[in-house]
Amino acid sequence: MDAVRRLLPALAASGLLLAVPAPGGSLAWVMAHLASVVIFGLVLTMALSRYLAATWFSDLGAIAQRLAVAGSLVLFATGTVALVTLASSAALRLEPSLQFLQLLSALDIAWAAGATALGLGMLAGRAAGWLGGSVVVAICLWSVWRYLDVVGFTPAGGWLVDGRAMWTYILPYDMGAALIAVGSLIAGARAGRVPAFEVAEG
Repeated sequence: MDAVRRLLPALAASGLLLAVPAPGGSLAWVMAHLASVVIFGLVLTMALSRYLAATWFSDLGAIAQRLAVAGSLVLFATGTVALVTLASSAALRLEPSLQFLQLLSALDIAWAAGATALGLGMLAGRAAGWLGGSVVVAICLWSVWRYLDVVGFTPAGGWLVDGRAMWTYILPYDMGAALIAVGSLIAGARAGRVPAFEVAEG
């Protein structure tokens, strides 16, 4: 229900973007849109963190259960981010290839930031979760901005694919964020300090 309560207003807000002139290949608009959806995803993940003590996978061992619950929460939040990104990208009338880039970027950042936030939260407390997730969001947003700033857009305002630039500005940070996210989740699950969050049983 936490996700639904946040999803519906977000989708409604996406509809308001129809009143905004199509931004085309505006770097500022593209980055503002991407930042909005991934920050929404981090906030949603942290709101869902109170379910980390849920006993949905009670047949598993303690560490595996915490990993499964945290992974489920990240998956749920990331799926919600996907819906909001699709709706808002369409409402902004972004060029189709640019809509695809926004979706890929939002999914990549949302899951990595969410997993990092939950993992560090279990390991060192809620503040550490917020900090870690925010750092991942900031670095990943910077990498996308740097790529688009260097490469630019197609004449129609779409995603201009440049393999060398992808390997320079996107993929190293993407892989680094993934390693941090997985490492944080495993460390947090092993530490098992779920009471660091305000949790809900069941």
